Amino acid sequence: MFGIVRATTVRALPGCRRLGALAMRCRPLNAFSQLSVVATLASMSLCPGVAGADGFYLRGGLGLDWSGDAAFTDIDCSSTVPAALYGCGTDRDGAPRRSLGDFGKTPVLELGLGYAPAGAMRYELMLEHRPSYSFEGRANFLAPDRQQSVAADISSISGMLAAFADFPALGSRRRTAITPYVGAGIGAVRNRIGMTTMTFPATTTSVRGGSRTDLAWMVTAGVTLPLNERLGLDMAWRYTDLGEVHTGTGEGGVTWHDGIREPIALDLAPTWARIRSHGLRVSLRYSF
Repeated sequence: MFGIVRATTVRALPGCRRLGALAMRCRPLNAFSQLSVVATLASMSLCPGVAGADGFYLRGGLGLDWSGDAAFTDIDCSSTVPAALYGCGTDRDGAPRRSLGDFGKTPVLELGLGYAPAGAMRYELMLEHRPSYSFEGRANFLAPDRQQSVAADISSISGMLAAFADFPALGSRRRTAITPYVGAGIGAVRNRIGMTTMTFPATTTSVRGGSRTDLAWMVTAGVTLPLNERLGLDMAWRYTDLGEVHTGTGEGGVTWHDGIREPIALDLAPTWARIRSHGLRVSLRYSF
């Protein structure tokens, strides 16, 4: 997640100091704001002779993400063929009909290929895989005063083009100097959800899984610590918006816990929720 930053381990050119900083408020951005953030980063080459030479690097790392609150609702609450799962209006608790919960936490695997030109910027093409989001929540229709649990497993694969900018290094010794950085990226994500299970007092409703490709973006801040002349350790925080996840159309069903009735097949319309998360990243970057 937290991208890569140019190693502070490469040779410093005499009389030149790396500059570059981007002050950013961490808040949800629309698509135009996302593009402007990346464009701002790309324009921040502030010094003609930065420490180190042009070069490519490879970065690999692990992370852990925590999701924020999420709610599954109908894409079209008035749909009848196929039928909307929740329907329009509010229920007895006064909230729109929905399933409210969160996606919990998930490990993150990431790989990046980057280029660090002479200047304060680095650019990276990065891939991230989140294998095991699990939505856990509660439905608020039928009997909102009773336990109505909702569960589903989600995974995602994203690819982004990211830009990173260094602040001046902290510390006077080159081998131990820590370089803070900020970054932003934008790209695409493929979100996949498995079967959703909704457990009510007397019945269980199943909702078909589905997948969707959507816009994804992130902002990050971190530090780089040199390990040797080519290898650096990155530690960072990241906020990521992974767009929407959609359940599938059709092939749902209702079963009775006591078995007194035969299961009923349902032709259901899709529902959706947005995935947003923040988390930590630790990665190693090797400069060629």
